[in-house]
Amino acid sequence: MSISVLSGAETPLLEQDIVDGCVGCTGRPVSRAKSGGWRSASFIIGVEVAERFAYFGIESNLISYLTGPLGQSTAAAAEQVNAWSGTAMLLPLLGGFVADSFLGRYRTIIVASLLYVLGLSLLTFTATLPSVNPSGCQNTDNFALCSSQFQVILFFFALFLVALGQGGQIPCVQAFGADQFDTQDPEECKAKSSFFNWWFFCLCTAMFITRWVLNYIQDNLSWVLGFGIPCVIMVVALVVFLCGTTAYRFSVKGDKKNPFVRIGEVFILAARNWNKASSAIAAEEEVHGNLPTESSKQFKFLNKALLSPDGLKEHGQTCSIREVEEAKAVLRLVPIWFASLVYAVVFAQSSTFFVKQGATMNRSITAEFKISSASLLSFASLASILFIPIYDRIFVPLTRGFTRKPAGITMLQRIGIGMLLSAISIVIAALVEMQRLKTAQKHGLVDRPDAMVPMSVWWLVPSYVLFGLSDVFTMVGLQEFFYDQVPNELRSVGLSLYLSIFGVGSFLSSFLISAIENATGGNGQDSWFADNLNRAHLDYFYWLLAALSAIQLALYLYFTKSYIYNKGQR
Repeated sequence: MSISVLSGAETPLLEQDIVDGCVGCTGRPVSRAKSGGWRSASFIIGVEVAERFAYFGIESNLISYLTGPLGQSTAAAAEQVNAWSGTAMLLPLLGGFVADSFLGRYRTIIVASLLYVLGLSLLTFTATLPSVNPSGCQNTDNFALCSSQFQVILFFFALFLVALGQGGQIPCVQAFGADQFDTQDPEECKAKSSFFNWWFFCLCTAMFITRWVLNYIQDNLSWVLGFGIPCVIMVVALVVFLCGTTAYRFSVKGDKKNPFVRIGEVFILAARNWNKASSAIAAEEEVHGNLPTESSKQFKFLNKALLSPDGLKEHGQTCSIREVEEAKAVLRLVPIWFASLVYAVVFAQSSTFFVKQGATMNRSITAEFKISSASLLSFASLASILFIPIYDRIFVPLTRGFTRKPAGITMLQRIGIGMLLSAISIVIAALVEMQRLKTAQKHGLVDRPDAMVPMSVWWLVPSYVLFGLSDVFTMVGLQEFFYDQVPNELRSVGLSLYLSIFGVGSFLSSFLISAIENATGGNGQDSWFADNLNRAHLDYFYWLLAALSAIQLALYLYFTKSYIYNKGQR
C-alpha cells in the first residue's frame, strides 16, 4: 500500500486517507479527517457572512443616502443604485477570471478583502464630511450641484472599491467553500449538496441583521456608524479566514493549460473546420472514441474541433473529446442565463422603489418607534431563513422519495419554481400599490408627498415574503447550477456567470427606468417615477414586470426541455 506524508506531520498517511485532487497550504497531500468538510467551510462562510453584511448594509439603504445627504431625485437615485449594483454583479466575472487563471481562489479572496476594507474606510470618511441640506435639491438630477464635488467623487470612488472587492471575493469564496467537500466520498457528497442551502441560510441571516440593525443606525443615528461597523466586521472576518488556512483543501489543476485557452481553442478550430464534411467528423469521432450520444447531437458544429485543419494530427491541431464536451457545457449555460434576466430585473426593485414606496406608508410599531422602510427587506431574509431548514430537512427527503433524485428535484426545476413565485410577488406588489394610490387620493394626500399615507406598511410584507421564498428556489438553484455545470477549473467563473445575471438585470432595470421616465414625463405630466409617489404610477411599472416575468417563464421552460446535464446529473 502506497504511503504519502501529510504536510507538517511526521505520521505516515495511508493512501485511502488522502483526498484526491487536493493539497494543503504547503502543496502536500491532505488527510480527509484533518482537512476540509464543514470545519473548513465554517471559516469560509464566516468571511462571506461579513461581506454580505457589508454589501447589503450599503446597497439596501443606498437610495436613502443618495436622496438624503447627496440630494438626488428619486428616479436619478434609483438609476444610480441599479448602475452600481449592476457593476458590482458584473465585476465577479473579472474576479473569477483572475482567480481561475492566475492567483487562485485563496489569494484572490485575501486581495479582494483588503480592497473591500479600503473602500469601506473611505465610505466612512465621506460620511464624516458635512452633509448638504437636500431641500434645495429636490428639482434637480445634478446632485453634484448640491454637494461638495470632492465628497461626491470620493464617495463614488469608495463605492467602486467596494464593488471591486466584492467582485473578487464573492465568486471565489463560495467556490472555495464548495471545494472543501469531496464528491468522491459519499458522506461529503451529501454534505456538499446541503452546503449551498446552508450557505444561503447564513447569508440571509446576515442580511436580516443588516436590515434591522444597520439600516436603523443609518437612518436614526449616524451614517458614519452605518458605514464604519461593516468595515470593522470585515477586518475581523479576514483575520478569521486566515486562521483556517492550515485546514483548507486546495484543488489541483488536472490540466496545466489555461481553461479559457482550452475552451477557446475548441471554438477556433470548429470555425476553421466549418466547411469540413460531416463524414470526416464521424471518422474522427471513431478515432477519438464515440462522443456521448445525447451531447453529440447538440451543438454538432463544435465536433469539428476534433479535425485537424491541415490533416496532420502530430502537429497538435486537434481538440480532445473532453475539451469539446467542456466547450459544449459552457455553451449550454447561455440560454439558461438569458432566460433568468427578468428575474434579476424584478429582484432589483426590492432595494429601490419598494423602499421608497414603504417610506410613504405608516411605519409605526409604537407611538415612539417607527421602522426604517429599508428594514422591510429583512422580511425576505426572514422568509428564507425559516424556509431553508424546511426545504433541506423536509422538502428534499419527501420529494426524493417520489423522484429518486439525491436533491429531490433537479436544479432547473428548482430555478423554475422560484421564477413563478417571483412573478406572483410582483403581481401582489402592483395590487398593493394600486390600493396605496387610492388611499392617498381618498384622504386628499395626492399633492402632499411628505404626508404619511394612512395605510400600514405591513401590506408590503407578502411581496417580500414571496421574494424570500423565490430566492431559496431560484438563487440557490442558480448558484449550484452554475457551479456544478462548468469544468472544474472554471467554477469561480461559473459562479461569476450566476452573479452576472443580477448585474445585467440591474442595468436592464436602470435602462427601463430611464426609458419610461423619458417616455412618460413629458408635456408637464408626472412620470411613472415622479418624486411625488402619490402622483407616480409604480403600479404600471410592476404590471409591466409581471408581464415580462410571464414571458420569461415560458422561454425558460422552452430552453430547459433541451438542456443536457453535465456529469450525468438530472
